Amino acid sequence: MEQNLDFGAKIVFKLFEVNGQAIYITQTHINTWIIIGFLTVIALILNAKIKKFKDIPESKLQNVVELIADIFGNFTASTMGEKNRGFCYFYGPLFIFILMCNLSGLVGLRPPTADLGTTLAFGLTTFFMIHGLGVKAKGPGYFKFLLEPVPLLLPLNLIGEVATPVSLSFRLFGNILGGTIIMGLYYAMMPWLLTLGLPAVFHLYFDVFAGALQTLIFVMLSMTFVSSAME
Repeated sequence: MEQNLDFGAKIVFKLFEVNGQAIYITQTHINTWIIIGFLTVIALILNAKIKKFKDIPESKLQNVVELIADIFGNFTASTMGEKNRGFCYFYGPLFIFILMCNLSGLVGLRPPTADLGTTLAFGLTTFFMIHGLGVKAKGPGYFKFLLEPVPLLLPLNLIGEVATPVSLSFRLFGNILGGTIIMGLYYAMMPWLLTLGLPAVFHLYFDVFAGALQTLIFVMLSMTFVSSAME
């Protein structure tokens, strides 16, 4: 039972050492590669199919692909503004990748987003996009907001900016890890008869509903922060 209650990302094997510090390949790395491989195969198949698409859809697949593309495009435009619709080419795949990570628990994988290293990478990506695109849109004067409304608030403004990737990453990490822990506790503590059929209800909430909701929240907040920096 104690082994079943170990919710950390397990070490698979040691890779190498740097100044005495061991670098490991963990369960999170393996599961992330599996998801990337799966999505890559799907993308290659769709790419081959898309080349055969017609101006007027003649297949259900083309209708579905165009519907998904329209949904991401319209969602991006409604959140970031019509002039920033092109960001759907980044946020669409990001949404799909995070969603697949969150749903991977349904097929017996430990969700990569239950590892803070994964969600922190997402948060830092948003952080650098915010300030990088802000400087691109406004020039070096972009950073004057750190001195507003008065220069004495510079330390607080800096803390607020650093808190952005932290809050984004911990929100996603905490919710997915929480669901993983609850399901692990259920399977570890309940008799085997109650682990048949009934857990599907809990998976529907903790994996499907919570996973989709947290994906939407992360992507929408990222869009909002980036578009605000570019205004």
